Amino acid sequence: MGKRIVIALGGNALGNNLPEQMAAVRHTAKAIVDLIEEGHQVVVAHGNGPQVGMINAAMTTLSREDHRHPLAPMSVCTAMSQGYIGYDLQNSLREELLDRGIPRPVATILTQVEVDPKDPAFQNPSKPIGTFMTEAEAEELRRRGDCVMEDAGRGWRRCVASPKPKAIVEIETIRTLVDAGQVAIACGGGGIPVYPDQGNHLKGAGAVIDKDFASELLAEELDADTLIILTAVEKVAIHFGKPDQQWLDHLTPEEARKYAAEGEFAPGSMLPKVQAAVKFAESKPGRTALITLLEKARDGIDGKTGTAVHL
Repeated sequence: MGKRIVIALGGNALGNNLPEQMAAVRHTAKAIVDLIEEGHQVVVAHGNGPQVGMINAAMTTLSREDHRHPLAPMSVCTAMSQGYIGYDLQNSLREELLDRGIPRPVATILTQVEVDPKDPAFQNPSKPIGTFMTEAEAEELRRRGDCVMEDAGRGWRRCVASPKPKAIVEIETIRTLVDAGQVAIACGGGGIPVYPDQGNHLKGAGAVIDKDFASELLAEELDADTLIILTAVEKVAIHFGKPDQQWLDHLTPEEARKYAAEGEFAPGSMLPKVQAAVKFAESKPGRTALITLLEKARDGIDGKTGTAVHL
């Protein structure tokens, strides 16, 4: 009996620019279709860190050069990123499915995710977006009034607020497609952040929702068996990068919280992945979250690799 799986794709599965993305999604599609071919029902969510930063920078540059074009809000930039990532991803999945004789429809759902406008994250921007910069380039952005941060030892990036997701606006549409056996791509980039404003109107928020937390909420709402959070390493480690580094095959929520409190997981990198995995594992008995590499997803589902987070 196949499982219902939500896969959260990281930036390494999507590339950093248009040519890289087109190549990366073809490789990504093969790994996803491997799971579908084995009888699993797969829902795809993805990040948009490099892409939304690129779009925001392009729109900002345009508005500076031509004042007839106003600044594009971050919510609009996220919507744009959902569209063009979904376009490449759904076509690659469709092609890979048909090449294997699997006539399965694939669709991208433009997804809004509700946040709390009073979320303290708006007072403390912490979500890195866009391309990596040198410290000098970051300092120049800071002088212009942008928020920048050092990202897990890899360089400097612009950062924006990252409120927690409260509800997925299009969840019934997503659920209908999934229940019909179709492949859905949803909550791209963590979803378009919105909040209720003046009756039934949804107002866009100047933020980017962490895709791991949005994927976790999506997995809960779809009653998934497994949440796969893909990252750049095969397993979660403690003492990462040190002589006594230790890879972890399994993590209980209690162990994960203990290691997190000890500072073992980098904020903005592995920490939100572990936190989202813990939340899913605790949401219902029998649920498992898996953190691993894209190429190892199938082996991870079979219990051969990755870090499994469960009760």
